[in-house]
Amino acid sequence: MPDVNPETANSMIELQDLRLTYANAAGGVEVLRGIDLSVGAGETLSIVGPSGSGKSSMMMIVAGLERATAGAVRIAGRNFNGLDEDRLAEFRRDNIGIVFQDFHLIPTMTALENVAVPLEFAGRGDAFERAAEALAQVGLAERTTHYPAQLSGGEQQRVARARAFAVKPKLLLTDEPTGNLDGETGGKVIDLLFDLQRDAGTTLMLITHDPALAARCARQVKLVDGRIVGDSARDGAESGPRAAAAG
Repeated sequence: MPDVNPETANSMIELQDLRLTYANAAGGVEVLRGIDLSVGAGETLSIVGPSGSGKSSMMMIVAGLERATAGAVRIAGRNFNGLDEDRLAEFRRDNIGIVFQDFHLIPTMTALENVAVPLEFAGRGDAFERAAEALAQVGLAERTTHYPAQLSGGEQQRVARARAFAVKPKLLLTDEPTGNLDGETGGKVIDLLFDLQRDAGTTLMLITHDPALAARCARQVKLVDGRIVGDSARDGAESGPRAAAAG
């Protein structure tokens, strides 16, 4: 399998017969059971389904943080199966932004330093300047010197958003982006997320249990027991960048 497939280079995510099995004393637990999924560049996609359906596991594989047991994984045309851990980390650093439900901010670093970390890893000489710009984009220009413990939950989430977007990722992955926030704060954070996605043209994949949030994406995919059982693109709804812009 080639490292880069020109036939899928215009797709952001290509999963073919993706499988994930965890070994245990009983012989193994199948988490993902043959996932086939194609996501175009600039598309907004929500992943829904009951707890334990494999949503987070699939996202971890797409992020390059988990290895599939079997199947093909291509992100922006790059074959993950052909990358060792160092090259996978480099590709993730340069192309993928990730926002977790628990923010994962470094408590001993200021907001500015937290956002600058991935930029420094990427060798950017202007890491702190770009970090300051990213924080200003999310309305935190006056909070750059504050530590996570000095920020509200919504502000911490916005720092996490700024960190993910500062590297200008081709793909943004977010897991339950409003899970730890009250309704009003969560709504503001989501508005910001879609504003940033639209402005940057980034492909967005998000996991959510919130039907209203899922519906804001141009496409919804439902997982049950490690299989895709619903896909609004396949089932006839318009999907892709044009639909996202229209919404």
